Amino acid sequence: MTDTFPPTDATRKPAAQSGAAMDRRVATPGWARWRRRWRLPALCLGLALAALLLIRLVPAPGTLVVSPADITLGSVTQAPFLDYLPARATVAPLRSVFIDAVSGGAVASLAVQDGAVVRAGQVLATLTNPQLQLDVSARAAAITGQLGTASAQQLALQQSLANERATIAETGYDLLKARRDLSVRQELQAQGFESDASVKNAADDARYYGTRLTMLKAAFAHDATLAAAQDRQIAQTAALLRRNLKTVQDSLRALTIRAPVSGRLTNFLIEPGQTIHVGDSLGQVDSVDAYRLDAEIDEFYLGRIHVGQTATADLDGRAATLRVFLIRPQVTNGQFQVELHFVGAPPAGLQRGQGTDIRLTLGQTRAALVVPNGPWLTSGGGAYAYVLNRAGTRATRRPISTGRRNPDQVEITAGLAPGERIIVSSYGNFRNFRRLIVR
Repeated sequence: MTDTFPPTDATRKPAAQSGAAMDRRVATPGWARWRRRWRLPALCLGLALAALLLIRLVPAPGTLVVSPADITLGSVTQAPFLDYLPARATVAPLRSVFIDAVSGGAVASLAVQDGAVVRAGQVLATLTNPQLQLDVSARAAAITGQLGTASAQQLALQQSLANERATIAETGYDLLKARRDLSVRQELQAQGFESDASVKNAADDARYYGTRLTMLKAAFAHDATLAAAQDRQIAQTAALLRRNLKTVQDSLRALTIRAPVSGRLTNFLIEPGQTIHVGDSLGQVDSVDAYRLDAEIDEFYLGRIHVGQTATADLDGRAATLRVFLIRPQVTNGQFQVELHFVGAPPAGLQRGQGTDIRLTLGQTRAALVVPNGPWLTSGGGAYAYVLNRAGTRATRRPISTGRRNPDQVEITAGLAPGERIIVSSYGNFRNFRRLIVR
């Protein structure tokens, strides 16, 4: 069946089109094409920049970031090095003699007070010790008796020798008479007036006394040698007894305490009734108007301080020159003590215990490679330093060697060059890191 009315243009449906007829070219902008072309290289570049930024923000192992406000810098320079050492010294008496108790007892009385100026031998105090007094009396009596015995022995030896001398003299006289009688009888015998028997008896007597005299002299020589040895021994015993007696008497006299030398009495703090034991320290006598300075020096300088080195001190605005007189090398709490004496008379008005600053000269001033002194030397020990690069953004720990030091300068003997900069503040917060980033 066919339509009665054919379709009009309004009602006619468009014919279907193929896919090829529907596609059409769309124009692409130039910037979009450029973005697609460089997208991958840009991504790679961004990742590389991010990696570099990450490397800068996250330090490598052994690296620490520090703020410029937390560190202090110093330059390595070639400059004159002033080789001196400042120290704190204390005024002390030039000579001090200590007073110790030789005998114990109770303080009976005081003759002077602490701080008084005393003369040598002046009575300072008196002790009392009844038991000691009894002991001294008994020992003195015993020693005196022994001295008497020794004297009696010496007297007996002298009397024995005297008797032997008398016997020798008497025998010699008898020999003289016997020889004279023999001579007379021999003359009478020659004239026919004396018998042979009488002459023989006279000859026997002379011979007897001669022999007796020889024996007595030999015995006397032997006895005299023995007596001399005994006499020396008795004399030594007597001398020992006398020394013992003096010691006993001195222990009693020591109950009176006297000043050993002239000077100012200090630390004399005993009171009446106080019990004093043998060996107790009672005080000391200090020299008057004669002083020295005692300084405490860091043990680092022990090998550089020598007797005879000079020093200067400012005592109430008055300059004074001193010399090192004595070094006490015993180290206590990292310090040793040096005793300095004034060159010439010390300034007037010094007081014991007064503190003063001194400047001890260690050597001559000469040019050296130096850096500022500071806390870095203490915390690092002077064995290394953190050296900055030219930009001042990084610091690397470098081994160095140091020499002489003063409060302002440290001599560098190896490891640094003129113009370089190092960190001179404390290394305590980063001593375990090898590199520092400064930002």
